[in-house]
Amino acid sequence: MTNQVEYINPPGSAPAQGQYSHIGKVKDGELLFFAGQLAVGADGSVSGKGSFETQFRQVFSNLGDVLKGVGLDFNAVVKFNTYLVHSQDIDSFMKLRAELFPKIFKDANYPPNTLLVIDRLVKEDFLLEVEAVVRAPSQ
Repeated sequence: MTNQVEYINPPGSAPAQGQYSHIGKVKDGELLFFAGQLAVGADGSVSGKGSFETQFRQVFSNLGDVLKGVGLDFNAVVKFNTYLVHSQDIDSFMKLRAELFPKIFKDANYPPNTLLVIDRLVKEDFLLEVEAVVRAPSQ
């Protein structure tokens, strides 16, 4: 099966500021809207309290688990929305994403991402949350 999500950086557009594309185009299928994933371990506790890197890895592990649970992988992601509670973590986010994305995506094209810095998440201990729009095959 060919990739059903195409990532586009139109000619004349400003360069992306990290591992993302300007547009995610769904060729066919259904859209799934994944809730924001947090650094929650298998036992329900906050994973990596105080450690942005540990929480980043747990969030993307959780996203991978949810994708796998519906028979998909990261290549089905159309778009991410990322929420950070500290602007000081932006550089770490960019570095960790640059390390992770080449491992979880088939090629050097990555989904669009909106990055927001907010006051807090559902619990004070959470440092980031990532939600996704995902393409699933038509039923």
